[in-house]
Amino acid sequence: MIQCKDCEFCQIDPDGKRSFRCDPFSNIKEPECIAKWQLIRLDMLVASYQGMLNWYGKLAPLQDKIIRYMQREIDEIDETEQWKLDVDEDEPEEGTDF
Repeated sequence: MIQCKDCEFCQIDPDGKRSFRCDPFSNIKEPECIAKWQLIRLDMLVASYQGMLNWYGKLAPLQDKIIRYMQREIDEIDETEQWKLDVDEDEPEEGTDF
């Protein structure tokens, strides 16, 4: 099996970062290359997901504040429109026979 460092499609930067120019649909040399390529892509997917979770963690406090603000506004609207109902607690509602 050819190691990636010996393959012509792998470039290693002076700082040690590897970049792969292989394409699983056109220029794969060995079957193990596809498995390696899948692992690289899976790692990229996990890194993207972790980045998304970090953003969600940063947005969570703001989202909580917005929800509390909206709940207060809804409660205030309900209180201001309470007079429209004009229901006394002592009197039974119409349509109920007690």
